[in-house]
Amino acid sequence: MIASLWIILLPLWIVLGLGLILGIFALLSRVAGGKYVRPIMQFILKVPLLGRGMKKASQAALERQNPELASAIKKLERYGATRDPQRAQAAMSNMTSAERRAYLDAAGEQGDALPEQMNRQMRRQLERARKRGGRR
Repeated sequence: MIASLWIILLPLWIVLGLGLILGIFALLSRVAGGKYVRPIMQFILKVPLLGRGMKKASQAALERQNPELASAIKKLERYGATRDPQRAQAAMSNMTSAERRAYLDAAGEQGDALPEQMNRQMRRQLERARKRGGRR
């Protein structure tokens, strides 16, 4: 009798557990701007199945919201621009003007998306792109 009650209530316990986990994530995301959720999410992204699924969902949302930015990010990832500034420059030179503008706008809003060490040519190119974007 009691064992059958536990089996009947098993879906309820699972839903309550998932709700508790979601509530903890919601609470942690509100504290200090999500400072405590970032390490947890980085760990979850390393799990192959979950990481791929979350990356795919994020990419799809970005494509719906800003297709030029999504295309620019794909090109940057394809070139491996996060590891090497010269590759970043090569990727930037192969972007269309709309993609470049969308990426620079997003990088300007975020502030830390651009590589730290830029040579003079990259800084001048960035400044010209910003000036062109401001005029239009």
